[in-house]
Amino acid sequence: MSTRIIIAIDGPAASGKSSTAIRVAERLGLQHVDSGALYRAATAARLREPGERDADRWVEADVLAAARRLVRLVPSHRSFLPQLDGQAADQEIRSGDVTARVSAVARMPGVRAWVNEQVKATATTHSIVVDGRDIGTTVFPEADLKIFLVADPWERARRRLRQRLSHEPAEREIAEEVDRLMHRDHRDAQQSGQASDAVVLDTTHLTQAEQVDRIVALANAVTHRGDGTSGP
Repeated sequence: MSTRIIIAIDGPAASGKSSTAIRVAERLGLQHVDSGALYRAATAARLREPGERDADRWVEADVLAAARRLVRLVPSHRSFLPQLDGQAADQEIRSGDVTARVSAVARMPGVRAWVNEQVKATATTHSIVVDGRDIGTTVFPEADLKIFLVADPWERARRRLRQRLSHEPAEREIAEEVDRLMHRDHRDAQQSGQASDAVVLDTTHLTQAEQVDRIVALANAVTHRGDGTSGP
């Protein structure tokens, strides 16, 4: 693509935002930005500090201080990745300790503002595909293409467990995961808003390849319009 564009992909937990966004970025030759990884990096940075381990009792100023001191968002081959104290930290930010605490950190207004600043900065130099929460409403209301992914809670739970367990989960396991997802949906509702001009894509019965194909086609149509040429 010759024209710099911003593609925003929103949706609830386990709707496939990140995995789909990564592949869309690869297909279009753009940089992928995972805003959720920054919340995880901020959480990991605070966990490196001594003291209180209960994230619900953390002071926002302490989390922000740790994030600003340790976290940097740097470009790689096809992504912007957070580093901690100058080092790659993907395993650390995906740890169980971080996963258990990241939702509490993501609810902190100051942390959300800090994450949004880092994400917005990436668009000053690159065409990007960004996934996360409130991307199309708050972070990039001017995005060229906004996608809102949805899926049946049962399917979302099944996909998440297959990824986590590397095998087909039992119905009991899926039911338990549905309960957890619905609780998170309720908790995260303020950060899951759908932009009025977003294209809603129900992925319940779509393969990931089909999801990617549809978003790529929409992106190409947007780019063609911007070039003054007709779309597909």
